[in-house]
Amino acid sequence: MTALTWLNTQAFEVFGQKVIWSDMIGNLMGLAALALGWRRSIWTWPAQLLSGLILVAAYASAHLAGGVGKQLLVISVAVWGWRAWQLGRQKAQDGSIAVRTATWKERGLLLAGAAAGTLAVGGLFTLFPNLSWSPWADAYIFVGTIVAMVAQARGLVEFWFAWLLVDLVGVPLAFNSGLAFSGLVYVVYFALVLWGAYDWYQRSRTTPATALEGATA
Repeated sequence: MTALTWLNTQAFEVFGQKVIWSDMIGNLMGLAALALGWRRSIWTWPAQLLSGLILVAAYASAHLAGGVGKQLLVISVAVWGWRAWQLGRQKAQDGSIAVRTATWKERGLLLAGAAAGTLAVGGLFTLFPNLSWSPWADAYIFVGTIVAMVAQARGLVEFWFAWLLVDLVGVPLAFNSGLAFSGLVYVVYFALVLWGAYDWYQRSRTTPATALEGATA
């Protein structure tokens, strides 16, 4: 049995839902990445990179092309975010990653990018139904995750709110896709996101607005 085959075998069953190894391990790594992000640890990016690699197998097994594509982009953005945080690491007052609230221009760009991206990806999935059985929800999560990670890489508090909006759709889609562990982890994400948003906002009030100028794309 190959490693990929083993990752897509059943680990256990809960509430009548089968949980596969790739779904469980990948999401636990994703949860660790989010917790590390809350702590403003640069290790959040290697954790997201590993999570993305493992979740490619999980989404492929559920025939969710958007999920597979999202994880491939997660891997790419994780590499970029890792580099961005390395450049901005020494800018924070306590030696950790500096965070700030976005400007209105940045918020507008993030919203516009999310809307345009969702329309484009959702349209693609609609034209090619074999790519996803739930095209618009899949596209929304696909684009929303990328927007959240871009905001995180730039040290923006708003990244937590982007994750919150992704979770609202991600929970029901995961359960309906047979990825029960993903659904359960999304519920934990929700609580961690609220906690992280509060912590980052409090820290942003004492962080200079130019803290991450050296970490721009």
